[in-house]
Amino acid sequence: MDNIVNEPAVAYQKRRYTVEEYLEMEKASTGKHEYFEGEIFAMSGAGFNHNLIFSNVFGLLFSKLKGSKCILFGSDMRMNIPGNTLFTYPDISIYCNGLTHSEFDEDTSILPTVIIEILSPSTKNYDRGKKFNLYKDIPSLKEYIMIDSESVSIEAYYIDEEKSWKLNEHKKISDTITLVLMGFEIGLSDIYYNTSI
Repeated sequence: MDNIVNEPAVAYQKRRYTVEEYLEMEKASTGKHEYFEGEIFAMSGAGFNHNLIFSNVFGLLFSKLKGSKCILFGSDMRMNIPGNTLFTYPDISIYCNGLTHSEFDEDTSILPTVIIEILSPSTKNYDRGKKFNLYKDIPSLKEYIMIDSESVSIEAYYIDEEKSWKLNEHKKISDTITLVLMGFEIGLSDIYYNTSI
């Protein structure tokens, strides 16, 4: 287990890059990369359970959100946080206040309402720690949900009335998770359906 990478690996080490250079390189790249404070990081691929959980959750959310004002995206939608320079690709993002594009790029969105990350062995520490702290700089973000792909475990953070982050944890397959802002529930048995967990 010592060889697990807890943060994305630096993809280009020669110098610091501008946002414009990153976006130009990203459009020509066959893989996805994060950008933060001039550095570009390679993003790891997803495993079997990760992909199944993504399909399950995306399908459930599409059904629940259809006809609402919220727009649902998968991991190909690039997101930027202008307050701290991060460009990244959340596994699932939901935008409920219209769609606002980055000033740098019309294919990059800002100001999501909900972000869902599916935790993989190589990224879970990063997603729980540094990345969550960066996500807290998004003024529109109301919920951040992390779904483990190796065990039945979901950490669902939401902003309360005092503007503090509160945590609901779920570790039983019989549990349901509530998307507080959306006002609906999803069963963990549906989230983990067909996985090898």
